[in-house]
Amino acid sequence: MKALVFNITVPNYLALQLIGRIDRKFFYEGPFSTVKLAEAPEPMLPNQDWVKIRVKLCGFCGSDLNLLTVKDSPMASPFTSFPCIFGHEIFGEVIQTGTRVETCAAGDRVTVNPGLTCSARGISPECPACAAGRPGSCEKYAEGGFGPGMFTGICHDIGGGFAEYLVVHKSQVYRVPDGVSPESAVLTEPLAVGLQAVLDNRPGEKDRVLVIGGGVIGAMIVKAIRGLGIGCSVTVAEPSVFSGEYVKRSGADHVVRGGIIDAAEKIAGARAYKPMIGERIVQGGFDRVFDTVGHSPTLQAALIVTAAGGTISLVGIGNKVTFDPTPLWLKLQTIKGCYGYGYNDTENGRRHAFEIALDLMERKKVHVEDMLTHTFTIEQYKELIRVNMNKGVNRAIKTAIRF
Repeated sequence: MKALVFNITVPNYLALQLIGRIDRKFFYEGPFSTVKLAEAPEPMLPNQDWVKIRVKLCGFCGSDLNLLTVKDSPMASPFTSFPCIFGHEIFGEVIQTGTRVETCAAGDRVTVNPGLTCSARGISPECPACAAGRPGSCEKYAEGGFGPGMFTGICHDIGGGFAEYLVVHKSQVYRVPDGVSPESAVLTEPLAVGLQAVLDNRPGEKDRVLVIGGGVIGAMIVKAIRGLGIGCSVTVAEPSVFSGEYVKRSGADHVVRGGIIDAAEKIAGARAYKPMIGERIVQGGFDRVFDTVGHSPTLQAALIVTAAGGTISLVGIGNKVTFDPTPLWLKLQTIKGCYGYGYNDTENGRRHAFEIALDLMERKKVHVEDMLTHTFTIEQYKELIRVNMNKGVNRAIKTAIRF
């Protein structure tokens, strides 16, 4: 079968630190390329708890772009294994199930929670995170019956969605309701990311919310807030006019292209004070902030404009960050890490973020289909990458490979 295979070695990494700055095409073309189209063997069920899926659509994530352009922190490398077939935003059709699978059947339309957690790895008893209903923070990503990998798409032994077929553990499979289109279903995973961030830092009706970054996850956070029926004020800081227009249509009250401190004064009623040297510091401000970028300047801005006792969700996965912690202790703020998704207590019982996301899409509380602006064949993967490297120019929001 045809598959997109990712690989990185120390020589590749070092070479790309230099030539990748000269021209980004070297990340996907030439002798040091991290990705290539290859023939791979069709996967077999590892055991009778697994499911085989024919992939219909696989979304291209910002983390996929960071992976192939070697921007990820080496600190996460013990929980990955290469070479691998990457891709983790998956919609497809079940074509085979093991004898111990009761959650789905051949012919079902499904999406995939990519986490390779204790359940998938056959580890018992489960680690504390999995047992607590937060398998996204599993402590056993490098243990169990196959190679290291936090999720499907960065594990040598378990292929990802940029291939015609893949196998997943039964715990990873969620059936897609009839009323949810393939183009919506393939975005279940990024919607679940935004939804879980909101559920972990849920705004009240009178809260003032700031989302830093109006890309895919920023838009999903806005959609999740509105889909959950929360009527709070939502401001999005986004420099791109194109992305800003989309988050405004998604439910943001205000979109600012710069001047986050000025926005805190104007929109959140804050007051800025000028120190002897350096950036202004704000009293008052936003009650809840979601930083979907995760770089030093955005985290510093988040600290400055968050009100006393406010909470900052660090959703974006940057590399190393530095910041002045003065606002953190001065205003007794909380910084929350955000990664993956888990189970949540709802009025309908304990439900996984994937279940909630699919339900919101089925009931038309959240619309995501229009986010899928571009699709490509697997043979067009270089064009897919080029579009994602220049989203604004190409007016791209979300892209995918369609089989």
